[in-house]
Amino acid sequence: MRKIFIQALIAVLVLINFSATSAMPVWTLPNDGLKFDGKAKQRYVKSKMDVVFHRREGERHPFSKFETPDGWIWEKFEVDGAKVELLENPAATTDRVVVQLHGGGYVLPLDNGYRNLGMVQGVLADAAQIYLVDYRTAPQYLYPAALEDAVKVYNEILRRGVDPKKIIVTGDSAGGNLALALSLYLKENNIPQPSCLILVSPSATMTNDFPSRKYNERRDLILGKGTPLNSKLDKSSYANGLKLNDPRLSPVYADLKSLPPMLIQVGGYELFLDECIELAKKAAAADVKVTLTVYPEMSHDFALLLPKLQESVDSFAEIRDFINLNVK
Repeated sequence: MRKIFIQALIAVLVLINFSATSAMPVWTLPNDGLKFDGKAKQRYVKSKMDVVFHRREGERHPFSKFETPDGWIWEKFEVDGAKVELLENPAATTDRVVVQLHGGGYVLPLDNGYRNLGMVQGVLADAAQIYLVDYRTAPQYLYPAALEDAVKVYNEILRRGVDPKKIIVTGDSAGGNLALALSLYLKENNIPQPSCLILVSPSATMTNDFPSRKYNERRDLILGKGTPLNSKLDKSSYANGLKLNDPRLSPVYADLKSLPPMLIQVGGYELFLDECIELAKKAAAADVKVTLTVYPEMSHDFALLLPKLQESVDSFAEIRDFINLNVK
């Protein structure tokens, strides 16, 4: 069962079809995306995810390869044992820096899909540098291993002289959980916060306390009941014995005061809907500048996995505009 789950996760994470090769120009935000209504939209989502979940063993996904676009620099290195990769964008007109914390349930490492996504995030942010944190994962490494690695990389960026007001931290799914955990750690240790957090379908809790975990279990065609990814939702191997509602694992229960501006994007059909809404409410109550956008009828991490949809194009544009509003 674990092998099937890992294979499914790998398949999902290489689905990100932002092709970036040396023979092609770097990705640009489309003017329009594919538009569907109602059942037609869900048929499209299901058909795309069926390809991911039910590919023949050993079949290579056509978008699993990553090559740096023309003029871009790609470097791998370590910071006190923490693995990180750096993409440098030669076309950037700002000195902004993106720090990407990838998803994958705290069990998968950085892969080519997230390298492609990092390039996309750099374009959207007009960032000169994109740091991809290849943090340690469960079950070999438990809490707080991923957080420790994220902290090491963030502190290294500061050591290199980057103004924290120019740093944008992005995280999707478990990476959104880690982005919040990082920001809470920075607050507790009097380390300067980044300019903003971009949280895409963040897992705000490791519990199953919120109603959408139940009422959306059949509507979420990416993470819901019946998908290969659903079996690992009940408990996390990353928790390391902590209670799952501990704020260190479930930031929706944390004191969010003094966190930076955050954009929360979530699908109306996804399991994490209610916890994302609650996260936004608690952030607003703590005087955090927060924008919550619920994209109707969309499943978990839809923009990552279904980038050609109009809703995904809209979410990318919103990320770009939010960054431009909060990072000078």
